[in-house]
Amino acid sequence: MKLFIIAGEASGDLHGSNLIKALVAQEPSVECQAWGGDMMAEAGAELLKHYRELAFMGFIEVVLNLRTILRNIATCKKQILAYKPDALVLIDYPGFNLRMAKWAKKQGFPVIYYISPQIWAWHQSRVHDIKRDVDLMLVILPFEQAFYNKYGFETTYVGHPLLDAIQSIKLDANNPIAPGKKIIALLPGSRTQEVKKILPKMLSVVAHFPDYQFVVAGAKNMEPGFFHPFLAEHPTVQLVQGQTYSLLKNAAAALVKSGTSTLEAALFDVPQVVCYAGNPISYRIARWVIQVKYISLVNLIADKPLVKELIQQELNESNLVAALKEVLDPAKATALKAEYAEMRKLLGEGGASRRAAEAILKNLVG
Repeated sequence: MKLFIIAGEASGDLHGSNLIKALVAQEPSVECQAWGGDMMAEAGAELLKHYRELAFMGFIEVVLNLRTILRNIATCKKQILAYKPDALVLIDYPGFNLRMAKWAKKQGFPVIYYISPQIWAWHQSRVHDIKRDVDLMLVILPFEQAFYNKYGFETTYVGHPLLDAIQSIKLDANNPIAPGKKIIALLPGSRTQEVKKILPKMLSVVAHFPDYQFVVAGAKNMEPGFFHPFLAEHPTVQLVQGQTYSLLKNAAAALVKSGTSTLEAALFDVPQVVCYAGNPISYRIARWVIQVKYISLVNLIADKPLVKELIQQELNESNLVAALKEVLDPAKATALKAEYAEMRKLLGEGGASRRAAEAILKNLVG
């Protein structure tokens, strides 16, 4: 069985790799070509393009890079036609993947979508395109199945794959990153443009917390030299790459860019402040169309403001210092961890990758 898998971000690479492992465990004949990252390649996929070449975020950024995006789409179509897969498996990354779904459906390829685009947050009209173009939708958040049911589209809820990813990694609880020190983790994201906006804001709080060791979690797809200009004025701040889970395991608190990392921090019981800053025009456009109350997965899943969100102008030194002091307070941290435990119950007990693999194989083989 041949599958063509497309993941356009670091989180998609992680979940794609675990999906590939689960597929091969259940059906050893499975082989894959993929757009993704190093983890998917290590899991056995033939990697045709790395996600670091695909990371365009925001309305303005997409317009500025439209020629590159269209060229990528054309290349991907040629590769799929040459490979002739038994199915196309799309992982999140909606701007690109929904286009590929529409095309692939017309070409007669079965289309499977793992990790639904967050169309419940904005552009809900896309649900009609998904009903038309996607043969099997595998959702990972408990409220997504109910959302699709409203539109008469049956989906399969498999649970959240982050639970699998975290449970499968053996971590050192003895703080190998900064032995003997209380750590504050900084998770500024995996795209260069978002790091440029967010990391300087995060670093502005360092002098206010002299008793803590600040550590930046750099994405593996970024060169270490990229971070040097940001850290030059903060010689005490450490940089680690490819060790985000070890960092969270030992962190007293974290400043986290909105996205999957907010859920990762919660699953490691780390009190956090959620941060976001982007292109002002892109942000204004997004605010016009976004239809949810929160930007962090933690708050969306809990359906209440468990963690503080600092967005755009609110993401400044004084607000960050106040919010970080609050989550470092032992009573606040204890209460937040109790809320995290309730949120975890909504996500199930793990096994999402295995269930997703089972659903894919059942759909294709019967």
